[in-house]
Amino acid sequence: MNSLVKWNPLNELSDVHNRLSSFFGRPNLRNDSEGVLAFADWTPLVDVTEDDKQFLIKAELPEVKKEDVKVVVENGMLRISGERHMEKEEKGKKYHRIERAYGSFERSFSLPENSKPEAMTAEYKDGMLTLSVPKMKESNPKSIEVKIS
Repeated sequence: MNSLVKWNPLNELSDVHNRLSSFFGRPNLRNDSEGVLAFADWTPLVDVTEDDKQFLIKAELPEVKKEDVKVVVENGMLRISGERHMEKEEKGKKYHRIERAYGSFERSFSLPENSKPEAMTAEYKDGMLTLSVPKMKESNPKSIEVKIS
């Protein structure tokens, strides 16, 4: 059976974008019911650094309330999750463009073996989540003599 399908060039564009995005680890686009391209989800940007004493993880979470952020360490994995809520549409207010992405997010990182997640501290200020994960002190290798019988 033959059927006609309305051609929408935005569908092809979003398909190409999603293939490239997944290759580069970026969020995908979705084509909504009105034919408007929008980000399907958002991924907060994160910087991970270290010095002699700690690992420092900074996540940008603009317009995310502190109570909407969750940090969990489980089986050597650090997981940051939460949600950014969209503004409620007000009567009499016209939206001409909405480019910021909203919805839930999750980022996961493996913690190095020399980290002490149980001593981790977290600070949330001005949309920036800062996690400090101390390092274990390196122990000097001990030499043990084994007697042979």
